[in-house]
Amino acid sequence: MSETGSTQRIGKIMMILAWVAGLSLAAMWFSGLEERRINPNQTPESITTDRAIEVRLQSNAQGHYLLGGQINGRDVTFLLDTGATFVAIPAGVADRLGLPRGRRIAVNTANGMADSYTTRIDSLRLGAIGLVNVNAGIVPGMDGEEILLGMSALRQLDFSQRGGELILRQYR
Repeated sequence: MSETGSTQRIGKIMMILAWVAGLSLAAMWFSGLEERRINPNQTPESITTDRAIEVRLQSNAQGHYLLGGQINGRDVTFLLDTGATFVAIPAGVADRLGLPRGRRIAVNTANGMADSYTTRIDSLRLGAIGLVNVNAGIVPGMDGEEILLGMSALRQLDFSQRGGELILRQYR
């Protein structure tokens, strides 16, 4: 093979690699864009004053409030649900978090009656807001990765909604 042919072949390989890298970067960018559209509060900002800690959330396109947070120091995604009595955790997520299953109870859901297991969350974080010893339920029939942030956590906070914004406030 001549030196010119070898150079052309290397040039073609480099061009293909550049296209693959460009397409990969574009796919990652669009994936992040879609993720931010579904959950605009992946890393919620907190405002701290002398009296309170405040977290402001934007609703997603469906009008839901999702946010990134933590349970026992592990990252999770919450979906705020004022209609849920307690924090409801899909069984697969609870297993990954190492949450123990307590006693079995029946719960009334939007889809009818379901089994659940009591558990307790040692620490729950929403931005700079921190809650401790939160009652929760592990729900085996619950699909997905999102944890329903119900009233067992929300009743410890003040919250108000205006337009597409929800403000969570924890007084000191």
